[in-house]
Amino acid sequence: MSLTHAQMDQKIDEHFGYEESDDVDGVLATLAPDAVHDVVGSPLGQLRGREAARPFYEGLFADLSEGKVTPIRRLYGDNFLVDESFWEGRAQGRPFGLKGKGRPLSFRLLHVVDFADTGQIQKEQVWLDVAAIIHQLPQGE
Repeated sequence: MSLTHAQMDQKIDEHFGYEESDDVDGVLATLAPDAVHDVVGSPLGQLRGREAARPFYEGLFADLSEGKVTPIRRLYGDNFLVDESFWEGRAQGRPFGLKGKGRPLSFRLLHVVDFADTGQIQKEQVWLDVAAIIHQLPQGE
């Protein structure tokens, strides 16, 4: 079964909405039970299954606050989409291993998302603009 662009948009927007409200259970519910979660460059590596992704989201929500994702553009294929977005919020804890100190933070990110026939996210691969993050969170201060 092939999902429509609207169905894929609805699911990724739901996923981002749960992220914006720091709702770990909501985010995990958008993932298929055996989903692959891969934040490229993360020391956690590829995570398999909803519960394996839980610690990542718990840490992310502790480190980043007031997050808002604004889509820039999306490209679609057969049950997958590529989403280029802009994230902005505050770095409270130690996002990506850097001292946040409550500073404002913004960066582009790229999601490559594969969907299961159920409409849930089967694979989420995330690429972050690490150079922008490092530039905004200098560690010598």
